[in-house]
Amino acid sequence: MTLVIDTDTPLTSLHDTSQRGFASDNYSGVHPEVLEAIAAANGGHQVAYGEDVYTERLQEVVRELFGERAQAYPVFNGTGANVVSLQAVTDRWEAVICTQTAHIHVDECAAPERMAGLKLLTVPTPDGKLTPELIDIAAIRFDDEHMAQAKVVSITQSTELGTIYSVDEIRAIAEHVHSLGMVLHVDGARMSNAAAALGVSFKEMITDTGVDICSFGGTKNGLLLGEMVIVVNPDAVKGVKYLRKSSMQLASKMRFVSAQFLALLSGDLWHRGAAHANAMAARLAEAVGQIDGVEIVRPVQANAVFALLPKEVSERLMRRFRFYFWDDATGEVRWMCTFDTTEEDVDAFVAALREELARG
Repeated sequence: MTLVIDTDTPLTSLHDTSQRGFASDNYSGVHPEVLEAIAAANGGHQVAYGEDVYTERLQEVVRELFGERAQAYPVFNGTGANVVSLQAVTDRWEAVICTQTAHIHVDECAAPERMAGLKLLTVPTPDGKLTPELIDIAAIRFDDEHMAQAKVVSITQSTELGTIYSVDEIRAIAEHVHSLGMVLHVDGARMSNAAAALGVSFKEMITDTGVDICSFGGTKNGLLLGEMVIVVNPDAVKGVKYLRKSSMQLASKMRFVSAQFLALLSGDLWHRGAAHANAMAARLAEAVGQIDGVEIVRPVQANAVFALLPKEVSERLMRRFRFYFWDDATGEVRWMCTFDTTEEDVDAFVAALREELARG
């Protein structure tokens, strides 16, 4: 049998490209400037596995943004970035302190535990944020051979509950963590949103506060694929390049991952996209906060809105706009905005919400 490919028939989209929801910032497409960067990196040959000119330039950009000692290791995805990061700052008998809502605990299918062999020591928090006092709940029994030894504190910026650590809060955590002989990791899947909301640079938020290593998110802010492990303090880290390979996170054609990050970070694209997503979340929260029957239940500090409304209303609204229940028991929902959320999207969603509430 001969396979015939019709090259004269143009490719067509399989979905309605005007449709946008509020389920996740991972739902969004690729920013046009990122697509242009991928196309510009195409053609000809470049050395594989990161020895290309795009990855070399990315190292320079990351040093400009995070400090002269910073090292960038592009990877495929956020779970991979977290697993590689945490392995690089732990030995086999050591553990990671995080919140009970941390992505590494509830949304990575136990990858830090199964892939890295790490014990996660979780702490309940009211707002998704750790403090020195909360860290001390789990930072116990040092030098006790019967206890997995706490070595790393992992915080998320912005958090899974949409809250943001201030620069002073991160600095206080870093100082406390280091006083205990431990290491500070930041899961920065939405680090750009946090920096944009705080009005600070990455260096001010991460390097100057004392963070040792972080996972830097790209896909939630307009990349096709790709995240980064950023080593801020090389003295606290070991073997990242080997761990990246053994964790199946080393891209052969890395130039296409690095080219995307160059588009995101060389100028202000990261800030434009994140600030816009934050602004759309604020617009959404302001509008729904004025509607009887809807309660905004968490601070809206980045690009997430958490709300309570009748469950049956949410279920009907989900048929018109995609989003998720955050807590099935209470009916709490999460609405996410992203770089391509428009004011019209927000207004249409609010109008639909009003209609469904009116139905009872």
